Amino acid sequence: MHTCAFLILFILAHLCIKFVLILFKLPRVVVNMSKRKISIEDIARKAGVSHSTVSRALRDSPLISSKVREEIKRLAQEMNYVPNAIAQSLQNQRTYTVGVIVTSIADPFFGELVEGIEQVARLAGLNVLLNASHGDFDQEIAAIENFHYRRVDGILVADSRIGKHYTKQLNQFTVPTVLINIETKDQSETFHSVAIDDRLGGCLAVEHLLELGHTRIGYLGVGDGSKADQQRLEGYRMALNQAGLPYNTDWVAIPHRDEQTISDIDIGKTLLPQLVNTGVTSIFCYNDMVAVGALLACKELSISVPEDLSLVGFDNIPLASYITPPLTTVSQRMVEMGEFAMTMLLELFEGKAVDNILISPFLVKRESTATVSRARNSMITLR
Repeated sequence: MHTCAFLILFILAHLCIKFVLILFKLPRVVVNMSKRKISIEDIARKAGVSHSTVSRALRDSPLISSKVREEIKRLAQEMNYVPNAIAQSLQNQRTYTVGVIVTSIADPFFGELVEGIEQVARLAGLNVLLNASHGDFDQEIAAIENFHYRRVDGILVADSRIGKHYTKQLNQFTVPTVLINIETKDQSETFHSVAIDDRLGGCLAVEHLLELGHTRIGYLGVGDGSKADQQRLEGYRMALNQAGLPYNTDWVAIPHRDEQTISDIDIGKTLLPQLVNTGVTSIFCYNDMVAVGALLACKELSISVPEDLSLVGFDNIPLASYITPPLTTVSQRMVEMGEFAMTMLLELFEGKAVDNILISPFLVKRESTATVSRARNSMITLR
């Protein structure tokens, strides 16, 4: 009898231990279930409909009544359903992402450009991926290949270094592509573009200085091989020619770029003394950052702007209005350019025919330029 009682107690103890273990494991099971992502199948079971009905309802298919669609969407929200982006991209052949390639994320110009792109992309439900090429052709191609690998829906490239002679590389563009800040007349079948009229911008800057009485006008470029640098120089020459003034190579300072990267500000600081020594009374700078560098050099050399030397920039970045003196510059309308480019890409997604856009810049007059009568009568030279 004692043996029987002992056996019963042993069995009861064993059962109690198993029960405690089950209770101990239960919270973890519940937690694991709560962590599991809700699927379309879960919503279908809850709603008592088929998997395909839920899928169509969530995609607003007209095959499903509006009442059922709203009920299924309500259930999906209550159950914290999150759509599977990978599955959707496989089904729709879209990733709802756009790749953007800029020369440098440190340049304020590209910050405003990307702002315009994102404003339009956000409204269209698209995400933006950003990459920098640093003005290098090979890095630009590598960025494009990376975006293709990620299956982006479209690509926007600012200040592209790709030319028509890169036939093999051009064949890689298998998604809608829009180039920004570069004309594509010779590649119109491959690319679409939104660009600023850089020649006109160069003309506007020099014409402003001519109106102030300046005839000894310098140009300070960056030598990065971009079409923008070439076309702004062309605009500079055109304005001088129209005014009947000779083109003097001594008044043009453009650095020879090598493997070492040099910032636009440093270009302005380094090359300003070279131009000042030629006796110019005013300088048109490739962009605002070059002008900022030139202005810093002027302060170091005790050259007063605009009393001794007038400076004009290009871009109209926010910094241009805050420096002392505020910079006269040519406005590129960067945010608007980004909006135009993203809108063009959306139209290409829809299969619409689009025309390339050439935006006209305009001059913003501030306090870094003055009439030549206020400049020193004798030429400024550094000894």
